[in-house]
Amino acid sequence: MAVIGEIIIISNGKLSFGDYSSNEKQKVSDFELNGNLYNVKTYRLLTRLEKNNGLLMEIVPGGTVHDLEVLEDSAQFWIEGYDNSQITMELEGSTDYKIYVDNVQVGLSTSSKSGKISFSLELGEKVKEVRVVRV
Repeated sequence: MAVIGEIIIISNGKLSFGDYSSNEKQKVSDFELNGNLYNVKTYRLLTRLEKNNGLLMEIVPGGTVHDLEVLEDSAQFWIEGYDNSQITMELEGSTDYKIYVDNVQVGLSTSSKSGKISFSLELGEKVKEVRVVRV
């Protein structure tokens, strides 16, 4: 996979977004999918996706996410970037989640009351598959 040609697109009914290769800040507001409005801000140092004005995912430094799918009990996506990255997601509050990278469990995280979990990934030339599964 490579950086997508636009800041946010729908591919196979799933969202792909972000451009970690850009030195200039880019933004798309009110991108609609299934009745929800998404806002994305992205550049080399940060990629942030909001859903209905609430945080869905933030990547520091920036990244490119492919085929994001958020279900009732899990989230799954492919991600690429250029450095070690901190990923923050807002899911269900006060809930345990297992984190898998390339089908290997790499962590267990309990979300905050507001639903935020954070984890780090070493990103590089290889695209990584990430699954976050409610326990």
